[in-house]
Amino acid sequence: MREEIVRKKVLLWRVIICLTFSQAGEAKEEIVEERVTFPVGDITLEGLFWTPEGTPQIGVVLCHPHPLYGGEMHNNIVSALTITLQKAGIATLRFNFRGVGQSGGSHDQGNGEVEDVRAAVTYLLSRQAVPTVVIAGYSFGSMVGLRAGVADARIHKLIGVALPIGFGDPSFLLSSTKPKLLISGDHDNYSPLPSLHTLFAQLSEPKSLITINGADHFFWGQEDEVAKATVGFLGK
Repeated sequence: MREEIVRKKVLLWRVIICLTFSQAGEAKEEIVEERVTFPVGDITLEGLFWTPEGTPQIGVVLCHPHPLYGGEMHNNIVSALTITLQKAGIATLRFNFRGVGQSGGSHDQGNGEVEDVRAAVTYLLSRQAVPTVVIAGYSFGSMVGLRAGVADARIHKLIGVALPIGFGDPSFLLSSTKPKLLISGDHDNYSPLPSLHTLFAQLSEPKSLITINGADHFFWGQEDEVAKATVGFLGK
């Protein structure tokens, strides 16, 4: 009986030790973003910045969906993109547009938000002088982010997730020769495929269009597909 009790205690301690080392290993792999602020005009925006050790080749500024409908930098798609990009060794900066969270100012119907994106690029480059800067926006963030990206020579690649072409004019993309990726669900009522295909046919190369089957505008449960498509595009 005593030997059996001793044996069970030994097994219990082995389990505890294994769990302790396993959790320690997971802690080492955890990616912690730095809370940052940066100016745009006379207001201050909040964001989360991360960069790997060494010098990454790519840095991505991530733009969240519409502020008036709950959009902010912890959105499901923005978060999925951020995590997957970081695992690929890509520097990231996600931020809250003006009037969202702790960011100053107020919503400006997408006009002042273009300046927010440019300010985010300035901050990213001040922290990590990456040779390739990418804008990745979701919904409202894609319309605003890509508008900034087309006009800003510091930005090299454009990624638009669920570009809401039914609620905005995407013609600013027609003149851009920068590499661009559009990702959309085939059930997205805000970015209907017939209209998206028409726009895509008019875009200059290089360009890519990826359709996520069964997804609507929000991609619930399919965030990883969007993230993998994004990393795949940047790996080309």
